[in-house]
Amino acid sequence: MKKIVLILLLTFPILGVSQEIDWYTSLDAAKRLALIQDKLILMVWEESTLYPEPVKISNDRGGSVVIENMFKNEYINNLIWEHFIPVVVNESQYTELYEEIKGKRSKKYIDKFNDDSIKILDANGTIINRIVVYDNFFLNMTTFVERYALNTSILKGELTNYSKQKDFYTTFRLASKYIDYGIYVNKEVRAEIIKVSSIYLDEASTYLNDTIENKQALLQRMDLLRIKQSLVLNKPRKALRQLKRMDPSEIIEANTELVDFLYYTAYGLLKDEKNASTLRSKLSLVNLKKATQIINKNF
Repeated sequence: MKKIVLILLLTFPILGVSQEIDWYTSLDAAKRLALIQDKLILMVWEESTLYPEPVKISNDRGGSVVIENMFKNEYINNLIWEHFIPVVVNESQYTELYEEIKGKRSKKYIDKFNDDSIKILDANGTIINRIVVYDNFFLNMTTFVERYALNTSILKGELTNYSKQKDFYTTFRLASKYIDYGIYVNKEVRAEIIKVSSIYLDEASTYLNDTIENKQALLQRMDLLRIKQSLVLNKPRKALRQLKRMDPSEIIEANTELVDFLYYTAYGLLKDEKNASTLRSKLSLVNLKKATQIINKNF
């Protein structure tokens, strides 16, 4: 992903500007615009905006400037609008939003949902960021934007389908696409993107029932996608241990090439050309290219 460089060109005017926050107040409207503009959503609870949120941002002299309140600064407001879809959510919407994730998300996720920190969401409202980057008690806005100002166009089709209908296939495909997306994002945010793919994989499993054709093959494929996550995170030895625990006789034919892809990629990350060469001819050009991308991104 292209790195974003943030520079304050005129320090004094930026420090002197003060205005009311001008963000969306409807999360649904923010989701729709995020989907159209291929951006992530920056969300805060309304009560958290009643207190100053000081931020630190880089200037053109190689130093940094502290802005006393990001919620009342025109420059920061414009910066956020440039890279995100910002939304302030009223506390009255809390119960409805909480019911949507209750029993479906981890305690850590729920804690992040509940707290007053800035949340970065995808176009379906799933929280992506697990941390907020602080520097000596100030939110480091430069680092924050560089980390989370992501173009989500690669996810557009899957995000759109999921937003229209939540079922096994739309959720599974979105989870799989997030794993591929993790290949291309900066290393600093890669683990968080892979975590989002796990959220959607877990959700997909809740839709998988006996009425779905090829259920066993799909269950196995989800297990294999979790191994792929390890490879995107540059953990080839972990991936190999997971693969070797699988009985070769139980690999369903529809998943054979995916297994070969995982072994090939793991050996490639380990620079084990001897084992990798035995698998290369078994991969399609698409999978060979994807394996090469994973390997190159981790070197």
